Amino acid sequence: MANLLIIDDDPAFRSSLSEMLSDLGHQVLEASHVQAGLQCLRTEPVDLVITDLKLAGEDGLSFLRQAQAIKAVPCIMLTAYASGSNTIEAMRLGAFDHLTKPVSRQLLMETLQRALPERSAELGAESLLSAEIADADTAASERLIGNSECMRQVFKQIGLAAATEATVLILGETGTGKEEVARALHRNSLRAGGPFVAVNCAAIPPDLMESELFGHVKGAFTGAVADRKGYLRQAEGGTLFLDEIGDMPLALQAKMLRVLEAREFSQVGAQTVLRLNARIIAATHRDLPAAVRAGQFREDLWYRLQVMPIMLPPLRARGDDLLMLAHYFLAAEATGTPKRLTAEATRKLVQHDWPGNIRELRNTIARAVILSHHAYVEAEHISFTPRPQSSLIAEQGRPLSASGGTLAETLQQVERDMIERALRESGDNRSEAARKLGLSRQQLYRKLEEYGLV
Repeated sequence: MANLLIIDDDPAFRSSLSEMLSDLGHQVLEASHVQAGLQCLRTEPVDLVITDLKLAGEDGLSFLRQAQAIKAVPCIMLTAYASGSNTIEAMRLGAFDHLTKPVSRQLLMETLQRALPERSAELGAESLLSAEIADADTAASERLIGNSECMRQVFKQIGLAAATEATVLILGETGTGKEEVARALHRNSLRAGGPFVAVNCAAIPPDLMESELFGHVKGAFTGAVADRKGYLRQAEGGTLFLDEIGDMPLALQAKMLRVLEAREFSQVGAQTVLRLNARIIAATHRDLPAAVRAGQFREDLWYRLQVMPIMLPPLRARGDDLLMLAHYFLAAEATGTPKRLTAEATRKLVQHDWPGNIRELRNTIARAVILSHHAYVEAEHISFTPRPQSSLIAEQGRPLSASGGTLAETLQQVERDMIERALRESGDNRSEAARKLGLSRQQLYRKLEEYGLV
């Protein structure tokens, strides 16, 4: 039995939820607004809070921010909507999970079973805040758009990672929006006021990449007529995004490993060592485990990048997100009232497998808007770019993997191996293991439960 606090300004819903929780054997307190909930938190024994996002006056996010200074308890946020920005914001504060209205009894039981034992293990630690929150009216302004379950998981991972300085590796097929995820991590981090510097490793000639990244001093090589700041220094106080890191030359990979481990570097031709004051986010569409086996990517760098991996799903796996994105791009292309899709055009979009993912969809919509001379986009205006022969997408619609497994499966195995190794090296001291992995203790406990290592 636990002491639970419900904050909701709908008396009928609050009463129904209270009855359900009471039937499960819990003691329930009720509050109709944020300040009443905070007062309960100050004066009553509360083990867990369930709050709605939409409240009269201050909203659920306001409660989460203020509650942290009062008492460390898990908090579950209820919502009937979904968008990226609010989910990320709540998760950045330290998220646990979410419930959506209407709340089923089974889902409620499962969530409480996960939340309350973890709270007991971490009593006195920072609050665990659960959230899946959104404002449907802001969807058009979102750079990361989606209501699918797989994207909600991505939003939560972004929020968790944004609250830390951990190195993040973003994985996913070409065109899935890896740079948008990197920008969202930067916007929601403590470095948001600093610069965001994006570098495409595949676009820089190998013989110039070291100078471009680290900078050089005058006279370091022929043509170095003046000192030059590299990208590492340009990102001072902010975030450096290394896109397509899988294309970085092996020799430079060794130097980047040193940067990540020691947080220091030297300019080409210089004797002085500079401290790194930037967060590193990397991304690739390549199967890095296969590249490691082929000797094309350093194994030690691969493990060092695995502090916080985020796997982006392909567009074909995102369900109704496809049409949500299509309407977003229609609005983006409009100079007045956005054009609308006919039923036949919609059907044609849904039936396509989108090997080029979001980038292909954006270009397809832009082309259709140009071809359409009236208020509707017809099926005849929808055309698809022929797939290149060198496509990295397997016929089954999954990333190619030399091991026969998907990239997500390989990533999970690597993550489990890293956790097991960290526990061994720390003598099963979980706080020390979490520090080695760059995770909070709460995040490590979740991973241990996920992989059956508790």
